[in-house]
Amino acid sequence: MPCERKPMRYGHSEGHTDVCFDDAGKYIVTCGSDGDVRIWESLDDDDPKSINVGEKVYSLALKNGKLVTAASNNTVQIHTFPEGDPDGILTRFTTNATHITYNRSGSRVAAGSSDFMVKVVEMYDSSQQKTLRGHTAPILSVTFDPKDEFLASASCDGSVAVWKIEEQTQVTSWPLLQKSNDVINAKSLCRLAWQPKAAKLLAVPVETTVQLYQRDSWAQVGTLSDDLGTQAINVVAWSPCGKFLAAGSIGGLLTVWDVESKLCVERQKHEKGYTVCGLAWHPSGGQIAYTDTEGCLGVLDGLSSSSSSSSTTASSTTTKQTPASYDDLFDDDDDRPMDEGISEGARSPAKNPGDEDDDDDLIPATGRARNRSAFLDDENSLDTGSLKQGLDKFVDDDDAGSAIVPPAAVAAPLRPVYDGPMPTPPQKAFQPGSTPAHLMHRFMMWNSVGIVRGYNDDQDNAIDVEFHDTAVHHAMHLTNSLGHTVADLSQEAVLLACPGTDELASKLQCLHFSSWDTNKEWMVDLPKGEDVQALCLGQGWAAAATSALILRLFSIGGVQRELFSLPGPVVCIAGHGEQLLVVYHRGTGFDGEQALGVQLLQFGQKRRQVIHGEPLPLSRKSHLSWLGFTAEGTPCFIDSEGVVRLLNRSLGNMWTPVCNTRDNCKGKSDHYWMVGVHENPQQLRCIPCKGSRYPPTLPRPAVAVLPFKLPLCQTTTEKGQMEEQYWRSVLLHNHYGFLSSSGYEIDEEGQSQAQKEQQELLMKMFALSCKLEREFRSVELAELMTQNVVTLAIRYASRSHRMALAQRLSDLALEKANQLQGEEPQEEEEEEPLQYTRRNTGYSQSSSEMGADRQHSSHRQAQEEEVDEEQGQEEHMDEGDVAESKRQGLNPFAKGTAASPEKPSPKPVSKEGRVNPFKVSSGLGRSGSAGGQNRVTNVLDSMMSSSKKPTALLSSSGSTGKLNKTPFLKPLAPRPKTKTQSTLLHMNAPKAANKKAAEEREPAVCKLKQTEAPPPASPAENVENKKHKSGFQLWLEDNRRIILADNPDLEETDVIKEAIGRFRTLSADDRLTWTERAKGQSGDVADMKKRKRGEEESRGDKNGQSEADETSAKKKKPVDTSAKLSAFAFNKN
Repeated sequence: MPCERKPMRYGHSEGHTDVCFDDAGKYIVTCGSDGDVRIWESLDDDDPKSINVGEKVYSLALKNGKLVTAASNNTVQIHTFPEGDPDGILTRFTTNATHITYNRSGSRVAAGSSDFMVKVVEMYDSSQQKTLRGHTAPILSVTFDPKDEFLASASCDGSVAVWKIEEQTQVTSWPLLQKSNDVINAKSLCRLAWQPKAAKLLAVPVETTVQLYQRDSWAQVGTLSDDLGTQAINVVAWSPCGKFLAAGSIGGLLTVWDVESKLCVERQKHEKGYTVCGLAWHPSGGQIAYTDTEGCLGVLDGLSSSSSSSSTTASSTTTKQTPASYDDLFDDDDDRPMDEGISEGARSPAKNPGDEDDDDDLIPATGRARNRSAFLDDENSLDTGSLKQGLDKFVDDDDAGSAIVPPAAVAAPLRPVYDGPMPTPPQKAFQPGSTPAHLMHRFMMWNSVGIVRGYNDDQDNAIDVEFHDTAVHHAMHLTNSLGHTVADLSQEAVLLACPGTDELASKLQCLHFSSWDTNKEWMVDLPKGEDVQALCLGQGWAAAATSALILRLFSIGGVQRELFSLPGPVVCIAGHGEQLLVVYHRGTGFDGEQALGVQLLQFGQKRRQVIHGEPLPLSRKSHLSWLGFTAEGTPCFIDSEGVVRLLNRSLGNMWTPVCNTRDNCKGKSDHYWMVGVHENPQQLRCIPCKGSRYPPTLPRPAVAVLPFKLPLCQTTTEKGQMEEQYWRSVLLHNHYGFLSSSGYEIDEEGQSQAQKEQQELLMKMFALSCKLEREFRSVELAELMTQNVVTLAIRYASRSHRMALAQRLSDLALEKANQLQGEEPQEEEEEEPLQYTRRNTGYSQSSSEMGADRQHSSHRQAQEEEVDEEQGQEEHMDEGDVAESKRQGLNPFAKGTAASPEKPSPKPVSKEGRVNPFKVSSGLGRSGSAGGQNRVTNVLDSMMSSSKKPTALLSSSGSTGKLNKTPFLKPLAPRPKTKTQSTLLHMNAPKAANKKAAEEREPAVCKLKQTEAPPPASPAENVENKKHKSGFQLWLEDNRRIILADNPDLEETDVIKEAIGRFRTLSADDRLTWTERAKGQSGDVADMKKRKRGEEESRGDKNGQSEADETSAKKKKPVDTSAKLSAFAFNKN
């Protein structure tokens, strides 16, 4: 028998089952009411792979390596194939899904459910869903039009409907079925099927027949029936070529029709008569797999030959048999049913060699059909040539069998077929930090300010606004009467937008809760036909991107500002401070890629476009899933593969991957939903979503913190780990340069700490390279160091007896010094008072805060004058100290050093003394004050004023621009910190603190105005530097650096203790030598005392009473040099 019915195999427990083939036809995949999906390599597979997807599985579909199942937990799940790993949840229903199917390309899935709804979901983005509403009972089945324009569905309400997918409207409906209240009570599953390739016919099983409906006209054009079929047909399936239709009935009858001739070409009976509920054609067309309600799997094999031979046989038997002698030409068993009356191939005569060209897939392999076509030549007979060449020439009516196609008819030439990469559907516009709009309870926005939730159900349509910091504003509950779908939240306002309808225009609504007046709400109607697709808030402005490819800007108070056209449809936008980031489609992507472009706009006084529409780099076959800024203002985005990319401003605005959230996921279906990004501390704040891409609104999800990790090579080795830490630190601290150049105050302490960490990592990598005998690599690392750290590297190389390396490092240090010396004169020429006003990175600044800021600025000016005075004292270092500092080297990691936090290497000191290239003269400061304008402090001034406190060295690779150069200062004893460090988040000091600081600075300002001579040293320094010193003090001054180099973590008191211990270990002769040197300096001190006394007497003192008190005090004290110097140093107070 040409069509072989193989014995059935037990696959699942009793109940409903479904079956399909994979794309290549290598596997048979079944599911059943036991909740398992089994993957069979063939019917003879004794150990099929099993995947449990739920308590029950009602339907499955497979395409492009993605297995989609409808389980009893009301979800449609995705699994990878053939691995069977969970890959997320595609969509959810309120009850279980009853049937699912793929479209032709595998880019969409349609699912029908018992809650009367049909959903069409995009595979690449499950948030893109279309819901078809109109049925009034559970859905029985769904099927896609191969051209992806229509979708057909059958329901328990007795109707079969056709929908236009994009418009989500019902095109037509036929009341064909018997009504029921649930799928289990339905008379038939009514599995619809659309003709593949041609897409002309829709097959609908109705009772014991299959009705065919014409596309577009939706008229019934034919009916397929079988006289032996007495029970209702349950499922139908088209062959891949679209010329045959198979059907399985409730009584277990399997029937195959030739659709063109409407004749039954194959008929098989289930071996036990069970209901057939699953049916699938092999992609080659030669096999049919079917399952029954008892959980068994069966296969019909050899259909490619039996279909054609049976077709010819059926055509022959329906002809009018005029001569009775014709019966002798056939076997004597013609009275048996067709499926049993076909002769075996062994009884066929030899082939005619001339017929080999016609013996293709659809040509019979048995001899009897060929004999019939040779002997019968009446008007109803068909030969093999006509069957092959003219099969699609038949018309779709009931008497199509009478049509004759001449055997010599030539087939129409085939049109060229494009088999290149297919275009990717463009990603829809979305709002970063929101969940899909089709959800009834969703997050409309979750960012660093707060959370906006939307509720749209039968009881309520409202919006809740919650702030992380209730000091910003209290929580709000808003009635969503306009149907807002997108939202954004800042520390100034809430921005909402709704799409337009036929009657109403799209609206943009803003709740400006930080406004000081009583009218805190404004609304704008967009032009007709223009809808808001994306929006965002910045500092004092709002932006909305519309469907008309226009970006509209508004002030936070509602004033319309600039508008400009976008190069393509918007995907999303994000704002932060005075920056606006726009991502749009710059063209059509292919092979699953999205072709996105990005623009970065800078507002403020200097308006400019930073990024001019360059391509946005995404991972392979991914789409954008989040866009925004870090808390420090650096643009950042995440794609659907979980890769986080950060803008690297030091490389000409390139994007650098800094993390892959998928590395932290336990399962393939787990994802992280982004909430915010921080560079300092280095944190990714996101919500873990187990088995889905989006978090539920209730219960409130917990936020997790992920670390950054650059995808460098070999990060498991010590070298790779340090390289990753170093470059991550460099990248994530680039924002200091951007913020300072934009006029913001920066966290100098944090910046200094980062620079210290970078230099430590470089030194560790240098030591590791030396151990590995990689001296060339060591020099490469030294090029990234500052000059002081290069000095340490030279000492390390010398101690390691690597003299060639030490010599090269010395040349490098000299080159760095010469380069810096050549750059500093240019800085003196280029430096001008910056014309910008320092801006606040917060969102609002009240009038009282503005006044406090002006007062703070004037106090800073007085403080800077005092700092300049101190710098002048420190500039007068003798040449011997400089030479010694070069000879011994400085430890940049010691807490006692006061190296500049902003300079890669120190300036070589000349004999003429040190020059401060950034010093602002006191005369200039006074003239600025006299003019009524506060001198605006720049970044360099703030670095000078911070030089009192211990800081670390700057990484040469981390420094950006010439603004970061400052003169090298000799390390002095640590002074108490007097300046409060202003950070990015604390810009305005309290007024009380300003008053106290002003009182402390007053003596220094008065002292500066009293003399035009070089500023004298502070009282503490005079006592320390000019009183008679002991031998131990002289020894400590010369050996302090050595102690700090050996013990970088010692405090000042610990340094003195360590020095005392070392001084005692000296020999008696050495200690005597230091004591004599100390005594030898007393004469110089006496001469200095006389010179100072003469200057003081010549200058005179206006306050006679104070002079008398001073004289009496001198008489009471013994005549001692140090005592008189102390009195001189403190007499002005």
